[in-house]
Amino acid sequence: MSESSVIVDGRRARGDASRRAILAHAVDLASVEGLDQLSIARIADAASVGKSSVATLFGSKERLQLAAVEAARERFVATVVVPARVQPRGIRRLVALLDRNVAYSQDRVFPGGCFFSTAASDFHSKPGPVREALADALDAWIAYLEASARYAVELGELPGLDDPAQLAFEQQGMFEWMNLLATIRDTDEPYRRGRRAYRDRLVALGADTAIADSLLEPAAALRV
Repeated sequence: MSESSVIVDGRRARGDASRRAILAHAVDLASVEGLDQLSIARIADAASVGKSSVATLFGSKERLQLAAVEAARERFVATVVVPARVQPRGIRRLVALLDRNVAYSQDRVFPGGCFFSTAASDFHSKPGPVREALADALDAWIAYLEASARYAVELGELPGLDDPAQLAFEQQGMFEWMNLLATIRDTDEPYRRGRRAYRDRLVALGADTAIADSLLEPAAALRV
């Protein structure tokens, strides 16, 4: 490798590291203040870097917002989806996903609670690439919940369920209310009630009670 290639690769690595660091500040800030408030000047201040550095890396406010959505999606997947995949497809994985989703908000993976709930409230009535990116991320998550529920039905683990898409809709709806109440009241009570709601709904659909009960103990779903 030539000396010039080493220099270029070193610069690229530093640029990638700077980008990741800035995006980490961006998603945390957006979860508290809102994605629509995210600007090159605001994130430069939060990350303690020059505005020119942020502008060089992202070019525009919209590109910064889009990059923040993708960074938030990657953090969500790493926190919620990847750990749940240790469980086999079906009711165990569905329970693990619900467990990790509650913990994701309660543990403040993003300081403001759920990044996507906050961002969606900013952009729900603002057409454009950022709203589409948020909608795509939410659609992918709900589709994964639906697929997990469908596997459980096919395996005979949720005999009372005839519409996995409806269950996924209900589960995400419960999450949104739980996350909102917990963050606005700064209390863990909604998380306890959310876990109970998830558990009771699954048991009503015929889920194994021992598996569903693991939702009542944080992280137990990953051990069942």
